[in-house]
Amino acid sequence: MAKGKPLINVERCKGCGLCIRVCPKNILEMSKETNGQGVNYPVCNNQSACIGCSFCATMCPDCVIEIEVED
Repeated sequence: MAKGKPLINVERCKGCGLCIRVCPKNILEMSKETNGQGVNYPVCNNQSACIGCSFCATMCPDCVIEIEVED
């Protein structure tokens, strides 16, 4: 599988955490910081482990995650 990198629009995120639950590599976690809405948002804790599956982006109800696929 290709390598990828999740790009998260933190200001649009509502902090539901659905993306964290579906990540097969368990590389997403909630940040300690908050966005302009006052909610914690997901961050990738190990980008080199991302397989670019797009599960997180597909699960996100607000479409705030894109996957940048690396060749």
